[in-house]
Amino acid sequence: MPGKLLWKLDPGAVDELARRLPLGSALVSATNGKTTTATMAAGILRAKLRLAHNRSGANLVSGVASTLLAARGAQLGLFEVDEAALPEVARRLRPRSVCLGNLFRDQLDRYGELELVAGRWRTAVKELPAESALVVNGDDPQVGDLGQERGPGSRTVFGVDDPRHAHPALQHAADSIWCIRCGTPYEYAAAYIGHLGDYRCPACGHARPPLDVVARGIELEGIDRVSFDLITPEGSRRVRLGVPGLYNVYNALGAASLARALGATLDEIQDGLEAFHAAFGRFERIELGGKSLLVLLIKNPAGANEAIRTLLAGEAPRLALVALNDATADGKDVSWIWDVDFEPLLPALERLIAGGDRAAELALRFKYGGFDEREIEVVPELEAALDRALELTPAGGELVALPTYTAMLALRDIVARRGFVRQYWEAA
Repeated sequence: MPGKLLWKLDPGAVDELARRLPLGSALVSATNGKTTTATMAAGILRAKLRLAHNRSGANLVSGVASTLLAARGAQLGLFEVDEAALPEVARRLRPRSVCLGNLFRDQLDRYGELELVAGRWRTAVKELPAESALVVNGDDPQVGDLGQERGPGSRTVFGVDDPRHAHPALQHAADSIWCIRCGTPYEYAAAYIGHLGDYRCPACGHARPPLDVVARGIELEGIDRVSFDLITPEGSRRVRLGVPGLYNVYNALGAASLARALGATLDEIQDGLEAFHAAFGRFERIELGGKSLLVLLIKNPAGANEAIRTLLAGEAPRLALVALNDATADGKDVSWIWDVDFEPLLPALERLIAGGDRAAELALRFKYGGFDEREIEVVPELEAALDRALELTPAGGELVALPTYTAMLALRDIVARRGFVRQYWEAA
């Protein structure tokens, strides 16, 4: 609220507050993973810098403004930024460094098709100060192409190079499958998450750019952790993350590349990444007095598919709470649930609690996916849905919850009010 008022009353004040930061600002944006990437980067940089970081995830101009208002004594601003807000935030803050992680189809009613967002990002990158360091995910065709005209040393490209973890074929929920230069379908030597991977256009030759920061030797260790070799021009380190999944390797690569651009050493990067704990709602485990709640945010097809893929690396759940809201922050259009591969969950799943404002449509999706409708309970009110799911969870067991964004915030608020976790804006 303070930032929203300031932005409306005096938009130029945001620019002025940003100029007061001695070391400037760094921005992180992506469709999936920007909260986690920014939190990882904060963990690396906080060891030697005082940060102004919007850790609660308020990532519009108003959220950045609120963080700047409270930034007394901060040296560097580290801001997670909404994809659509990035051009204005970058124009106002004139950042020292920008990390761009990925672009997936998301909230089409708000953003439009991802090519529109990519076009706005291209303009924003062209308008960055010449001295700004740009960090991009080379595995995303739209993102990896950004900033190629920039001078030597001002652009860092990161990506994954471990075909053992590629899908056997491009997933149907992949988005950027057509060459951004000539429109021919890309050929993939490896497709890791959605359209992220090692791509090449057979017609014009547009391909993944050479990688500067790379993850190799990836070991997916169930639902608890993942390890990989972080390879940079300065050397390599074996990194062991306390969170699972290939998508967290991408988040770690983005954080490492950004921190490196801001002067962090390899040792500082390794220490910061290995000390990282899950950002709220992103594979977060909450103890609830003899039972536990595992929360995995889902908000678009690509992210949901990877959450399910990671979940199935452990023991598949027999009970799940899936919550679908259609608030503005979720996107009013929920048709994306029909592109999510929920089906791999079904063989082991015995009971589904469908919650949230669009619980009925979610139940219909699972029915058409082949799940027995007699084992689906539709409980739209989230507190009642959580209580019913916990009632069905045995003592000592774990309840898996897959909520959309506002449903995740609501579930977390419920368990916070019950004293099991701090509110997300109070997180350390």
